[in-house]
Amino acid sequence: MELDLCRNARANDLDLTFAATGGGDLEEEFRNSGIEFISLKRRLPVDLGVVSQLRGIISQRHINVVHSHQPVEALHLYLATRGSEVKRVLTLHGVYAGTKNDLALRFVLPRMHARVLLGKDLAAWLSREQGVDVGTNFIVINNGVDPARLRSGGPTLRTELGLGDDAMLLGMVANFYPDRRKDQLTVCKALPQLFESNAAAHFVFVGHSSGAPHLFDECVELCRQQQISDRVHFIGKRADIPDVLRSLDLFVLSSRWEGSPISVIEAMMAGVPTVLSDIAPLKEVSNDGEFASLFRTGDENDLASKLIQLVDDGEDRARLAAAARQWALSRFGIEAHIRNLRELYLSLVK
Repeated sequence: MELDLCRNARANDLDLTFAATGGGDLEEEFRNSGIEFISLKRRLPVDLGVVSQLRGIISQRHINVVHSHQPVEALHLYLATRGSEVKRVLTLHGVYAGTKNDLALRFVLPRMHARVLLGKDLAAWLSREQGVDVGTNFIVINNGVDPARLRSGGPTLRTELGLGDDAMLLGMVANFYPDRRKDQLTVCKALPQLFESNAAAHFVFVGHSSGAPHLFDECVELCRQQQISDRVHFIGKRADIPDVLRSLDLFVLSSRWEGSPISVIEAMMAGVPTVLSDIAPLKEVSNDGEFASLFRTGDENDLASKLIQLVDDGEDRARLAAAARQWALSRFGIEAHIRNLRELYLSLVK
């Protein structure tokens, strides 16, 4: 989402400087995104050298608003702007693991000038699940996705997997996490029923497993025990998500908790019908199930039933895909996201 924001900032009248405190797979794309990109090296949990560098950047560029998406980074921005007129914004994404993040979040929350949530239900979830009270002074700004990024003309995943045109390909894009926020296991439990109903169906899991190798192994072993390994493909982390989505007949996200998942928005925007857990954030993204098929969270039988129904009904898949695409374009487009950000920023610096 942040890369989409950087690529579209200038065209939407947003003067943006992007500072990152670490490298990553997308660093080169950020450098070429059309905005000023500054790489900083944070060596300590609270690095006063980074604070000093941020203070200089903010002063030299006459920055009015600073915006972070993580508690520790927000703490550095607070220290860099303390005593100044610069306004501070923090977007809360919904999952904050570890003592460091927990302590930082509780410290910076009351010191932000604006708290942004990705959905209206996230405040209650944070309070209930993580004991974080964001109070009543927050604004909801949906995630934004650039539909231009989802255009694909590259090789298809079907070709890579050796699947014929008659094969039905379903997939889930999600990393394996040790806290089990993503629930690939329920999908694996549901697949035998789907495969018995449709002899040409295959399923692909996209996402890295390094964070929770034991959960990945559990899924692989279950598929082996169920004798479906030849039709379930674990392909790991991928950089060609638009190509992956273009190859799918059906997108599945089985989760136990979420913020506002980009993967679902991308699937909808790419015109892929979706099947989602019925947790509150996913109900919100799908307009209470109007633009997706919802199944009872953790219920493999209900998931299997929803998958079989859509796999067997091409007209319903097409209807759902078309309606969801229009919904996603109007609600989650990057231009609407930037417009909402600008309105917030301008309200803070009046």
